[in-house]
Amino acid sequence: MASLNMVQLIGRLGRDVELRYTQSGNPVANFNLATDESYTDRDGNRVQRTEWHRVVAYGKTAENCASYLHKGSLVYVEGSLQTRKWTDQNGAERYTTEIKAQRVQFLDRKGEGGEQQPQNQRRDAGRQQTPPAGGDYMDDVPF
Repeated sequence: MASLNMVQLIGRLGRDVELRYTQSGNPVANFNLATDESYTDRDGNRVQRTEWHRVVAYGKTAENCASYLHKGSLVYVEGSLQTRKWTDQNGAERYTTEIKAQRVQFLDRKGEGGEQQPQNQRRDAGRQQTPPAGGDYMDDVPF
């Protein structure tokens, strides 16, 4: 039986992107994405619910996210769910589920969503794809 692990989200960043580099020098970006859902409950009241998602991006995509996304930026993220196990300060094992971004598309127009974007960025720029693990990263930045 085939399986599918695919996530597609459109939301806003809850804070600026955190960029770090692995020991081998590969860029890794982390950010939190908020998605909103509204519905009417059985009493007829309108309910607004926000869901927070952890997103991780690699390579050129990570660097572009750190350069052009800020708190409040509107983005489309496409990727897969991944769960990591880690040990906290007290030695307890913890698990974190996050979206491993394969594509991040910047949806804000120039000047929207936090700090102003660099002047050399075109309105339609922002689509970056992370290649499969072990692949070469894109050399061209589309802006």
